[in-house]
Amino acid sequence: MPIVDVVDSKKKKVGNVDLPDEVFGCKPHGSLVHEAVVMQRACDRQGTASTLRRGEVSGSGKKPWKQKHTGRARAGSLRSPVWRHGGTVFGPKPRSYAFGMPRKKYRAALQSALSAKVAEGNVVVVSELSIAEAKTKLLANVLSQLGISGTALLVVADPQSHVVQAGKNLANVTVLRPEELNVYDVLRCHSLVIPQGELGRVKEVWS
Repeated sequence: MPIVDVVDSKKKKVGNVDLPDEVFGCKPHGSLVHEAVVMQRACDRQGTASTLRRGEVSGSGKKPWKQKHTGRARAGSLRSPVWRHGGTVFGPKPRSYAFGMPRKKYRAALQSALSAKVAEGNVVVVSELSIAEAKTKLLANVLSQLGISGTALLVVADPQSHVVQAGKNLANVTVLRPEELNVYDVLRCHSLVIPQGELGRVKEVWS
């Protein structure tokens, strides 16, 4: 069972905590993590690319010239794909790129990602994560005192928390509820900050 230090908002050690093995002590499974990230990125695609096919481009349906005895190649339409300004053959049309993944596999992938973060020493457990007002500067100061300079993922259960509001203006900070944890955001962040009080909820949801 992984053991990490619990620190306050000024990075002063106030105790230790045993992280649940079911979520933070798993053996990393690279192929599962890769599959989960590919699925998430595919589901995020807008899929709005659209081209005009020969029946959709502007132009007359009249035959440009008669079939024979002109010395020119046969032509049946100005909108032919082989002509300039003609339609596109097999071009993209709006569609969904999303595909699914079994829940157990995705849960195992997230457990692998979280376990890898612990093994790297990039999980910060704080006794309490709160600020007096919903001001970006206050949250930036707290993260600076915790020694976090790169990208950070903060786990906050209360959607009305000042931390959630203040984190929206920090480009390198993502704030998620325990239920919203996902493989891509966990891998993308350098530091994962979890209040000690949220560990039980993380275990409940993802074990």
